Amino acid sequence: MAARKDKKQVIGEDMTDQQVRHFLVAEPPQGVDRDFHCLERAYRGLRAHDFARFLAFFIAEGRNPRATDPQGRTLATVIAGHANSADYLAVLGEAGAA
Repeated sequence: MAARKDKKQVIGEDMTDQQVRHFLVAEPPQGVDRDFHCLERAYRGLRAHDFARFLAFFIAEGRNPRATDPQGRTLATVIAGHANSADYLAVLGEAGAA
């Protein structure tokens, strides 16, 4: 995947809190729970240790880590079969969301 011209692709560098918090702000598609959308977006865009930081910010805002998608599945349920989801599932489990 090529980086956009206005975005510098950075691999391996630690993310700032501001960069991690950016995943807290996302408008979901119609019919999708906002909290689920943010969780899924963070899962897809963050490394596991950054996802753990995100989840701490998310919960501190009073958001729902057990939010569900339109089919009634939590993020943990959705990602359970993914090959590289173990670290993310552990983070969700520690937060009581698995």
